[in-house]
Amino acid sequence: MDHVLIYMALATIFGLFMAWGIGANDVANAMATSVGSGAITIKQAVIIAAVFEFAGAVLAGGEVTKTIRKGIIDASSLGETPELLVFGMLAALLAAGLWLLIASRYGWPVSTTHSIIGAIIGFAMVGIGIESVAWDKVASIVASWVASPLLAGVLSFFLFNSVQWLILLRPDPLAQAKRYVPFYIFLAAFVMSLVTMFKGLKHIGLEMTMTQSFLIAIFAAVLVALIGKYFIDRIKPNRKEEKKFRFYAVERVFSILMVITACGMAFAHGSNDVANAIGPVAAVFSIVQEGEIGQEAPVSIWILLLGGVGIVIGLATFGRNVIATVGRKITHLTPSRGFAAELGAAMTIVVASGTGIPISTTHTLVGGILGVGMAHGISAIDLSVVGRIFISWFITIPVGGVLAIVFFYILRFIFG
Repeated sequence: MDHVLIYMALATIFGLFMAWGIGANDVANAMATSVGSGAITIKQAVIIAAVFEFAGAVLAGGEVTKTIRKGIIDASSLGETPELLVFGMLAALLAAGLWLLIASRYGWPVSTTHSIIGAIIGFAMVGIGIESVAWDKVASIVASWVASPLLAGVLSFFLFNSVQWLILLRPDPLAQAKRYVPFYIFLAAFVMSLVTMFKGLKHIGLEMTMTQSFLIAIFAAVLVALIGKYFIDRIKPNRKEEKKFRFYAVERVFSILMVITACGMAFAHGSNDVANAIGPVAAVFSIVQEGEIGQEAPVSIWILLLGGVGIVIGLATFGRNVIATVGRKITHLTPSRGFAAELGAAMTIVVASGTGIPISTTHTLVGGILGVGMAHGISAIDLSVVGRIFISWFITIPVGGVLAIVFFYILRFIFG
């Protein structure tokens, strides 16, 4: 195969660009509820992401990444011309990265998974043939656009109502918060641990039974709840601030919970979504080194590091636009509301991971925030912002596909 070094250099650059886009858009999403509710600052969000997204990406981001992303396309017919798949993967990375750059610039929270899937579908249609695309899989992804935000919205709605009923509407809300929030911390840590094990650890070859996963999650949740309780018990009433805002001390209790959910979401997200950037990179390296198409591409540690670094830089440099949209513009968030939205989303991700439905973290989290907003009535939601978000979701797959087709033809023209 000619131009081997050029292909490897392009794969590295485009993979870093895609990882940067994931940081700017998707990670910003995972952090948006915590930042938007005031539980953490943007600077703290970048530090949490730097540690936990990076750890998730490197520790659990992929011993083996399927070359052909999630069985969306069948590339077996390209056995004689493996460079076509190289062009396709490079085009897909560039297309998805460019779309994420545009979306992040305007603060639209779009799905990085759907961006790369759309791009791979686009290249496959022109590079291999329309019949190579698993359209039934594509249909299930489109169905998840409705199902995942709806489920997350319903769960978040009931979670926030439980917070109101148990804590906020009681005569002494701080005492009630100190009593019940450790249980919410247990629930949050339990769900986050399951997200990590279902979505993350299978990549490092740790196959655990359902029972083992649940036992480890319970142990981790008890530990985190005890640590949380220690910090919660140290929060004292602040009469001065409570004259301005009755729930000042209560929301400080929930802020501790939000820091825990932010760390958990970041680790689970890093372990899962880094594959969107490094999967195609690993595929290109595997093809140019072996000279043939394998269904599986082993991922070198430096490729995982590349993904982790790109994600953190993306959040630090460009993440504030999406954080502003998701965390502040859809509906007013406080730590108690942000927690309900994030936990509702995490529960939905656990259900989907357990049943193998491909869902978007982004769609799920936005659904959770809408659910919390609905607990205060539809007037609490900025419908114009929601409308723009929905439009950006629907055009993600087609835009990724069209851009990938353009880049595929350009690469084929240059190197073909």
